[in-house]
Amino acid sequence: MLYISPDGTGERSEAPLLEVLRVSKAFGGLMALLDVSLCVWPGQIKGLIGPNGAGKTTLFNLITGMLRPTSGDIRFQGRSIVGLPPHRIAALGIARTFQNVQLFSGMTVFEHVLVGGHRHGRSGLLGAIFQTSRVRQEEKEARARAWRILERVGLVEWADRPAESLPLGLQRILEIARALATAPRLLLLDEPGAGLNPPEKAQLAGLIRSLPEEGITVLLVEHDMNMVMGLADEIAVLDYGQLIAEGPPEAIRQDPRVIAAYLGEEDEVWNAARG
Repeated sequence: MLYISPDGTGERSEAPLLEVLRVSKAFGGLMALLDVSLCVWPGQIKGLIGPNGAGKTTLFNLITGMLRPTSGDIRFQGRSIVGLPPHRIAALGIARTFQNVQLFSGMTVFEHVLVGGHRHGRSGLLGAIFQTSRVRQEEKEARARAWRILERVGLVEWADRPAESLPLGLQRILEIARALATAPRLLLLDEPGAGLNPPEKAQLAGLIRSLPEEGITVLLVEHDMNMVMGLADEIAVLDYGQLIAEGPPEAIRQDPRVIAAYLGEEDEVWNAARG
């Protein structure tokens, strides 16, 4: 079967992992998104860029069930997820991080990742109350899985430290580690590079770049144009809630509509990416 992207361009033999189909979102009289359609394909790192207020985080909130579209449909693995609560969407295999780091107060780095993997438990409430052998085995497996993830992202030496004591760069890595503990098929990253210095961004980029090798598809919102241009296979551009361009990084970099959208507010950032 041949699959075609919503805008009618790009033919693929595989089905899209995520489909956003003519989605609009209004807040009162304000239209935050208008008739947006895009696909994210398995194994892809897809960038989602646009000036402040373009609707990027709103789209993330719609995909993860924190908001409901005013119109349109969102499909994950061919199934509509509109109207499902966030925990059901997470259980289907969609995880996310947030623009502002959100950690649990008083918990260690290891405990954060352990909590992230809680949805894999199958014993239920009674098993937890009576501490059955199955519960004990699941807890052992969960701890081993959390430890493997810490090793994977380079946070083992911080495992027993309070998560809030980590530098910002490592806190963002920890957020990704917690998301990975849910075993997602699709990972939504909302400005993971915000506030990081160049070495921290390089470490983060290396981690993101390796995720598709592990079967994790990435949808990335990022203001650092150099970072997104270096990571993304394909980029979608939002401006005032509308999709104005979509394609490979080189085409996006040269698109007059994209250049115009970034003039003024982010001109310096965009020129740096072009250079």
